[in-house]
Amino acid sequence: MKLIVTEDVEQMSQLAARHVVEYMLKPRRVNLAITAGKTPKRMYELLTASVKGKDWLKNVHFYNFDEIPFRGKTGDGVTITNLRGLFFTPASISEDNIQKLTVDNYHDHDAKIAQQGGLDLVVMGLGADGHFCGNLPNTTHFHDMTTEVPIAGEMVNMVAHGELGGDFSLVPDSYVTMGPKSIMAAKNLLLIVNGEGKAQALKGMLEGPVTEQLPASVLQLHPALTIIADKAAVSALTQPH
Repeated sequence: MKLIVTEDVEQMSQLAARHVVEYMLKPRRVNLAITAGKTPKRMYELLTASVKGKDWLKNVHFYNFDEIPFRGKTGDGVTITNLRGLFFTPASISEDNIQKLTVDNYHDHDAKIAQQGGLDLVVMGLGADGHFCGNLPNTTHFHDMTTEVPIAGEMVNMVAHGELGGDFSLVPDSYVTMGPKSIMAAKNLLLIVNGEGKAQALKGMLEGPVTEQLPASVLQLHPALTIIADKAAVSALTQPH
């Protein structure tokens, strides 16, 4: 594991964008699973400026590692919709290079990735509750590959307010995510973390036990994990890393 501490979110984003571009430049097919959300917004702005219109981008294929469908609607779900806004559309990513995970194809997702050479890099954020991808506390198990997760109870409120602007009518019965075992099968992992609000989650991930109650704790076992975090995010750490 490698932990890189930056001054602020701008420097975190710059280093993360540089890290991702290094993979994109490889002279072969490159498979990247990437995150949506607020944390990578600036990273994607920097990436777009670097890659838009570049011929070598044809070798790079992008995967979403989770998806929440919109109830009653066909087409893109929440994650792909957000990734289009953040990166795919501004960077003019070809539709042929977007490999969608959906509730209809998740059974075959892991086999498809394996056939296509495996994931070279997964770019993730860290939830304040210690989740990564769609692996929330006590919802998936460390041995899970890509799986479907029911949306019920308190999760209905979380999805409605966190992902759907408070519109409960759009909350589906379930979502899909690459499970911990799927993510751990990737060749390299990049975790980007910023803000004091993530400090306790990062501390638990790095200094606490490996437990499904804090799903991201399993990532410390990956042989090629890089964490880029700003000073606020590492403020709770008590041990050198």
